[in-house]
Amino acid sequence: MSYSTKNLKVVLLIVFFSLINSTYSQQTEKPKEERLAWFKDAKLGVFIHWGIYAVNGIDESWSFFNNYISYQDYMKQLHGFTAKNYNPTQWANLIKESGAKYTVLTTKHHDGVALWNSKYGTLNTVKATPAKRDVLTPFVKAARKNNLKVGLYYSLLDWSHPDYPNFTRDKKRYTNDDTRWNSFTKFNFGQLTELTKYNPDLYWFDGDWEQSAQKWKAKEIRSLLLRKNPNTILNSRLQGYGDYATPEQGVPIVKPSDKFWELCMTMNKSWGFQPNDKEYKSINQIIRIFVDCISMGGNLLLDIGPKPDGTIPKEQVAILKGLGRWTKKHKEAIYGTRAGIPKEHFNGYTALSKDKTILYLYVDNKPNGPLLIKGLKNKVNRIWVVGNGTKLSHKVIGKHYWSSVPGLLYIDLPEKVQDKDVTVIAVLLKGKIDLYREKVKAIESN
Repeated sequence: MSYSTKNLKVVLLIVFFSLINSTYSQQTEKPKEERLAWFKDAKLGVFIHWGIYAVNGIDESWSFFNNYISYQDYMKQLHGFTAKNYNPTQWANLIKESGAKYTVLTTKHHDGVALWNSKYGTLNTVKATPAKRDVLTPFVKAARKNNLKVGLYYSLLDWSHPDYPNFTRDKKRYTNDDTRWNSFTKFNFGQLTELTKYNPDLYWFDGDWEQSAQKWKAKEIRSLLLRKNPNTILNSRLQGYGDYATPEQGVPIVKPSDKFWELCMTMNKSWGFQPNDKEYKSINQIIRIFVDCISMGGNLLLDIGPKPDGTIPKEQVAILKGLGRWTKKHKEAIYGTRAGIPKEHFNGYTALSKDKTILYLYVDNKPNGPLLIKGLKNKVNRIWVVGNGTKLSHKVIGKHYWSSVPGLLYIDLPEKVQDKDVTVIAVLLKGKIDLYREKVKAIESN
């Protein structure tokens, strides 16, 4: 056999096995629509930022990265993280009461302090704090007992790790050192492998902006996690290897182009516990923000920040309970809904049932007269107030027999049936919603 023939055979074998691996990968990863079906229906999640930064009530990790406090002083907070009043069952019960269908806990923020007993290093709540316990495992168990989907937040970067290149905004440990970077990558994959034991429904990555996808080995991370659990989903902060978008703090003005997305947002201005931050959004404001997300087909991931002893601030408890009052009453118009109709048709937020035969109207004010829907071609079978079933009267005006343009649908909404925060109206249609979107023309025949 000639040398060139041997080379050709080697190349063909490489191509063959590459194709097998590619096919195997495609077969083992379940379709995105299937994996994210529960996420699309869930609508509401609760984010939990809990870590040593709660001890002094300062910015999580960023306070030392931005030189607001020295790294040494920041890490002294390890000694104050007691978790002595931590009750994961109470946490899970409260989250369930809020109406949330999933929860995401910060297993490790950028400061590198892990909430579980990682065998990779000693910087965790078991080995480095007076809590001396794994606080992640009992919460995962409690959440699952409440039928909550479990999400694990994980920071790809670790400003405490001796082999991670970046330390603070103006200090680096090194610039180019493959040996040290490979050491950190091994550490990262080691901790991620440990987290797969929890079999999470969702991984919520953060910190990907500091390195490239190739350097993070983002493709390999995705492969590892989906190999361990083919049903899991990943947020977008994995340099292009995630499943859904995660806009932060700012409510989208226009509907995001991503089919799957969530807005992650704080109750006040802080992600973690900060006793001096009293600028909490009202329950009414949070409900209206939530409705805004629903109307655009997205989710709201609302954050809480427990204290270092594991208790949740009373202001945050009150917000979750207040949100729970509204979600319990209006559950049929929340879970499993899809994005609403264009805003030209109704002066407010809307959503549709999954089969598109029910139009939900969210009324976040006190109307001065009947509600108005324009351009609705469907016949209306019934209209009622969600949560109490009161049937509402309605009438169509301005519909001419010689025109294809629908009339104006007016709905009476008595004050006595209105919700104190946001009233929800259900409009049952004959068939799937059909809207008139054509240009209104001049009369040519009458």
